[in-house]
Amino acid sequence: MHYTNTESYWKKFATAHNLTSSAYSAWSFGYNEKEADELAALVAKGKKTATTSAYELYNKGEELPQVGEYNIILNGHGEPCCITQTKVVEIIKFDLVSQEHAYHEGEGDRSLQYWREAHVDFFKREYATAGKLFTEKIPCVCEVFEVVDIPE
Repeated sequence: MHYTNTESYWKKFATAHNLTSSAYSAWSFGYNEKEADELAALVAKGKKTATTSAYELYNKGEELPQVGEYNIILNGHGEPCCITQTKVVEIIKFDLVSQEHAYHEGEGDRSLQYWREAHVDFFKREYATAGKLFTEKIPCVCEVFEVVDIPE
């Protein structure tokens, strides 16, 4: 079944898995509809099983990802693509992110060089928007997740 409503998709999943918590986050990757679609497809295919965010850009009071939490990954139209569950969360300096993590991000040729080039560009834009300066020593939130449901 194709879902356009995040809440109904979550309710069906939670009921089917006897979840007592109703907590989940719903979000998309990237800056635009095209990136959101591409990255959501990589997640649904199991190729993208990790992501990285800038620790310093979390808003005051905004929680970091937590092991065990569920996320509904949305496509570029805001429709649910799949549900993931967070397995690992680590704070690592940008210049110390591993080849393994880069590979699990699933983008480009999956190399550390590709990951660094793409993320330097991404984080420079994010930091500039926040009025801050990006350096390769910034702390990054490295998250590993697995797909636990894909809409039928």
